Formats: sequence, C-alpha cells, structure tokens
Amino acid sequence: MIAPDSFKGSISAFEASLAIEKGIKRSFPTAETITVPLADGGEGTMDTLVTTTNGMKVAVIVTGPLGNPVEAFYGILGDGKTCVIEMASASGLHLVPEQEQNPLVTTTYGTGELIWHALDKGFRSFILALGGSATNDGGAGMLQALGMNILDEKKQNIGFGGGELSRVDQISLEHFDPRINESDFIIASDVENPLVGKNGASFVFGPQKGATEDIAQILDQSLTHWADKIEELTGVKLDNMPGAGAAGGIGGAFQAFFPSVTEKGAEVVMNYTKLRERLAGADLLITGEGQVDFQTAFGKTPMRAAEAAKDMGIPTIIIAGSVGRDIESLYRYGVVSVHSIMTRPMALDEAMRSASKLLEHTSEQVCRTYFMKL
Repeated sequence: MIAPDSFKGSISAFEASLAIEKGIKRSFPTAETITVPLADGGEGTMDTLVTTTNGMKVAVIVTGPLGNPVEAFYGILGDGKTCVIEMASASGLHLVPEQEQNPLVTTTYGTGELIWHALDKGFRSFILALGGSATNDGGAGMLQALGMNILDEKKQNIGFGGGELSRVDQISLEHFDPRINESDFIIASDVENPLVGKNGASFVFGPQKGATEDIAQILDQSLTHWADKIEELTGVKLDNMPGAGAAGGIGGAFQAFFPSVTEKGAEVVMNYTKLRERLAGADLLITGEGQVDFQTAFGKTPMRAAEAAKDMGIPTIIIAGSVGRDIESLYRYGVVSVHSIMTRPMALDEAMRSASKLLEHTSEQVCRTYFMKL
C-alpha cells in the first residue's frame, strides 16, 4: 500500500505515489501495489480527494483575498454528491504578493462564493478544507457572500478584512442563504486554537499572513468584538471554543452559523479514500511527506496512516524529503523505519526539483532491503 501526503512545495501526493510505485516495480516488477494519495485537510486535499475518487473539478471566478477576481476551484467527488472546497483556492495566502500581505484587509468572500455556486448546482453535502488562508476576518466575508448582512452603526455593510470587524453593530440573518441549513458540512481541520487571546487566530497565525505585533493586537480586539456580536445573536460563545481560530477565525463562523462537525483533516481523507478497507491483505505500508520529525507524532498524516496499518498488523515505512529530530516517538505507532530521499548534500531547490527521482530511488532501495529474504 502506497499512501503518502504531498511533499509541500515540490510534488503532490499523487505524484509522490507514482514515484514510490515506480521504485517498488524496479525492485519487484510483479509486486501488487495500491496507491492511495493522502492529505491533511490543508492545501492539496481537494486534488487528492478528487483524484482518488475519480471525481472532477469545477472552475469559478470569485473574489480573491484582496478583492480582485481570481479563478478558484471546488471538487465533486466520485459519488457525484459530495462537494469538497479548499479554502485556499479562493482565499489562500499564495494569491497575495508578499508585499501586500495584510490580514486587516484580506477577505474570505471568495470562499463564500464557492459555497454559493455549489449550492446553486444542487450540492448539499460538503467537505471544507481549512488551511493556507491569507485571512483573519472571522469568516465575515464568507458569510456576506452567502447573504448575511453585517452592519455598522449606519446600517451599512462593513467592508472587507479583519480590521472591519471592530465596526460591527448588528448581524442580520434575514437574507442568509436558507440552503445552508439544508446541508451538511464536514470541516477538515487540525487546528484547535480558540478564536481570541494569546493562543487565538490573530497572535498565532496572523504573523504568517503579514501581521505585525501591533496589527495582531488590532485583529484580536476586532475578533473579540465580532465574537461578542455573534454571542448576542446566537448564544454561541466562540472566544475560547477549540477550533474557532482555524483559518483566521473562519472555523468559528462554521461553528456558529452552519450545521457542521469538525474532524481531523487526515481522518477525513482516509475515510473518503477508504484507506483502511484497502489496506486489508497488504504486507507493507509506505507513506511519507516532505518533513518528518517529532511533530509528525502529533497527528500528521503519516502517523495517522501508520496507526491504521498497525491496527491491522501491517508495518509502516516512512520516506521523507528530510528527517528531523526525535523520530523515535513514531515507532510506537507501527513505524519500523524512517528514510530520507537525500542521496548526497544538495541545495533545497535542487532537492525539491528532483523529488520524484529521489523518491523513486529511495523506494527501490527500501523495498530491496525490507524484502531481501524474498
């Protein structure tokens, strides 16, 4: 069984799967291989689920994080019923030039437009992959795109960005899309941070999106005000709710206004790709991702896959772009060894360009070693 995550910035999970498979076939041409590309609920989740389930992607022109038009996508899984939306496609940090990164002004409006488009096409079952966002607007832009009126003291809709949340005087659900309550939303996210405070969205994730210390303070105060207004309307207290701080607070918007459940991203992908069922009868699981270290044991994709294999008595080998410290903690999850694809000292950009060939080579050597008695 071949089930890697992507090697971020280098090759997708699907491409990694093909490279590993090539390496295995070079050592054992008659080996039976099953590829199940995985993801963690962040960037790459949509492509992984669409590819693995033989689904399709739909292109939509939406409002990007800076308010300009961008082309974004949502996926339709192979069942023809489930829509997967990757927030980063419409509201991702990669859509904002580094010099323009500023969560005071970036918006999730485009993510709401993707949801609206899918609702209009008849979909009522959704997977929302949170991660890679450029935003810190508490999901306000998304909610506005779906018809919610978020008004200031002059009864005018507030503008885009996290900085506008301090101006909220009233939230009206009168025109909020009623199809939301007819739908089911699975929120794929590993983030357990609350909405506000030192562990909240603004202070923990804001700096990655261009927030200085002063901007993070303004954003946190704005989100606190936003949470107070939501509590007045719904009775839902988001301030310290685990997961509310995901993707600049959009996690809290889902918790307050959508019929949703939050699940670990890797688990969502493993369930929809039927990893556990397809593992039956395997002799070995090979998984991996770009960087493996002590943090991998905190629930990252390779560890989740290894756990599933261990439950079935199947050993796991992890192949990574680079291997960091304290990987020994992975052994308790059924991992028998961890290998880097690096064959010699090389610059990072060269390694990333050569990832497929390096992965193919390492997979061949790993399998020759592991199955040497055959």
